[in-house]
Amino acid sequence: MLDALTVAVSVAALALAAWCGFAAYRDQPTKDWHFIGMAVVSVLALLQLVVGVVQLARGEKADEGTAIFLAYLIGALCAVPAAGFLSLAERSRWGSATVTAGAVVLAVLEVRLYDIWTA
Repeated sequence: MLDALTVAVSVAALALAAWCGFAAYRDQPTKDWHFIGMAVVSVLALLQLVVGVVQLARGEKADEGTAIFLAYLIGALCAVPAAGFLSLAERSRWGSATVTAGAVVLAVLEVRLYDIWTA
């Protein structure tokens, strides 16, 4: 897997977590700009999914198994959008806190994806 892409997704997710965490601290719900940030992070996660599937199709193998690798890729893709949809239902500071948690989960999933690929 591309290490640079894994780092880029992780850094973008942590930046989104800090941004939405600051909004939650200031007692603000998620705004349109936050959703643009979520879209950027989600596109990076989608790109990582495509790269991972292409590498698997070329015959490369994840050290800890293909099924678990694909499950983590799909989970990484869904983490931020799911938090974004939940933040729409909760239009208070807790919506921003939900996106913060989803972005932190994505960063942790990225570390685990790296471990699965390179074990």
